Amino acid sequence: MNVTLTQKEQTLLQDQKHHEEICIQKYNNYAEQAQDPELKQLFGSLAQQEQHHLDTINQILSGQVPDMSQGQQGNPGAMQQMQGAMGNEQDYSLCTDMLMTEKYVSGTYDTTIFECTDANVRQVLNHIQKEEQQHGEQIFNYMNSKGMYNPQ
Repeated sequence: MNVTLTQKEQTLLQDQKHHEEICIQKYNNYAEQAQDPELKQLFGSLAQQEQHHLDTINQILSGQVPDMSQGQQGNPGAMQQMQGAMGNEQDYSLCTDMLMTEKYVSGTYDTTIFECTDANVRQVLNHIQKEEQQHGEQIFNYMNSKGMYNPQ
């Protein structure tokens, strides 16, 4: 399905493209820096999902609306509950940064969704935003299970 984007939509989607590129870079870098093998795996998996988001945004920017009926999604159940004491400070810092990043990116998708004139594009962006929220949830669950994040 083809779509013609307004100038504002193009600008907002370019911002989202940049955010996805930064997320991919951060997740890949942090996967290398993480001490816990489970955290390395989580960050690597999230980097792949962010790459899919980037590919989707590039498709929309090229005037194509991706077909979301084929069940494209991350794997929200992949993160298993983990036991153990608080991880090291470096893993804590990496997780904290990525949790803040996911919160920010999810919020920017909200603005972009409200500005879209095409219902199909909104649906695709809603799907990505939901996955961004799942990424944050996975990081939160990891941190909570390691004693790094204790909601009061």
